[in-house]
Amino acid sequence: MTDSATLAPPAASPLDVERIRADFPILSETVNGHPLVYLDNAASTQKPLAVIEALDHYYRTSNANVHRGLHELANRATEAYENARLRVASLLGITDAHELVWTRGTTESINLVASTWGAANLKAGDEVLLSVMEHHSNLVPWQLLAQRTGAKLRFLDIDDQGRLDLSNLDEVLTERTKLVSIVHVSNALGTVNPVSQIAAKAHAVGALMLVDGAQSAPHLPVDVPSLGADFYAFSGHKMCGPTGMGGLWGRREVLEAMPPFHGGGDMIDTVELEASTYAPIPNKFEAGTPHISGAVGLGAAADYLASVGRDAILAHERHLIGYALERMGAIPDLRIYGPTDLAERSGVVSFTLADVHPHDLATILDSEGVAIRAGHHCAQPLMKRLGVGSTARASFYLYNTTEEVDRLVDALGKARTLFGY
Repeated sequence: MTDSATLAPPAASPLDVERIRADFPILSETVNGHPLVYLDNAASTQKPLAVIEALDHYYRTSNANVHRGLHELANRATEAYENARLRVASLLGITDAHELVWTRGTTESINLVASTWGAANLKAGDEVLLSVMEHHSNLVPWQLLAQRTGAKLRFLDIDDQGRLDLSNLDEVLTERTKLVSIVHVSNALGTVNPVSQIAAKAHAVGALMLVDGAQSAPHLPVDVPSLGADFYAFSGHKMCGPTGMGGLWGRREVLEAMPPFHGGGDMIDTVELEASTYAPIPNKFEAGTPHISGAVGLGAAADYLASVGRDAILAHERHLIGYALERMGAIPDLRIYGPTDLAERSGVVSFTLADVHPHDLATILDSEGVAIRAGHHCAQPLMKRLGVGSTARASFYLYNTTEEVDRLVDALGKARTLFGY
């Protein structure tokens, strides 16, 4: 599974969703007197018992600092930490786990590349190609880098359905282009971008390719190396893992040529008063005491998602999104953003309802126990391109049901009534 062209059409859900929901204790909560309907998964997902218990087990039995320890607990912590790297790598199709660098998440992963590879390789006149649909995490690091180096940022536009406009890709990719950094799945529109196609074009002019996988790693059966990119960034908390934990995959030869990110313990080989040599990858980029429990939890999340089945998760989400688009599309005055073809979108529905402010809409839905997100979704340039200040957003995951879509639609109906529509 890589690009939108290979995505299957929606079908009936292959998942036993009730059994899956039993794995997530928080889903039995009530909010404002109503059973919780959690549709804010693009912001952060809930955690299964397998992750909660892995964290508990680690702190009860193995807590210590990793690497270089000569006692049993340090050995247990190191084994748990490094085994987690192997399990997450396996989930993402990464055969060389040394190419997987632990970070705090997608934002830090992109900042790592911008700060190290970017600073070492970009100069005035060079170009970085982005798009107008990028999350701020894939804009601001490059803006800061451009300010430091004199490099220029260029942008791909979108069409009226929120799909990347690639009609001028061959024109904007030139010998000046040194890096292309594109989101795989838009957090605001759900658009699945053809990153493999773009990566091939980028390489043809000698540029590297970074893929923002924050919304694809949790939802698509991604095989990272087959994307053809040079970097892939993702966040653990969006795929059932703990917050503050994520990763950066990079091709070995690219990572090995990059300077370190942070300096300190665990990233060195030798240290003299005036100079140091650095550890091999991935440790070169993991200075200081790492988020050990976060890695353990993310490893458990990877096992959990693998046990459910990545293709089955995608099929379930396609089933849900098809149902949601059909039901929400019948609501008068409601506008849905993003591609109309299900094969080109993931489990995100951004929408506006007449002139109701999305924040008011989200507050009303919360009073009905339905958790959505409203705002610019850290994509202010995209909102400007769409001609709106903000949208409401419902986002789905493996534990959501069609009955919850019905609850969303019923709550939107109440909102319409409250606002006199």
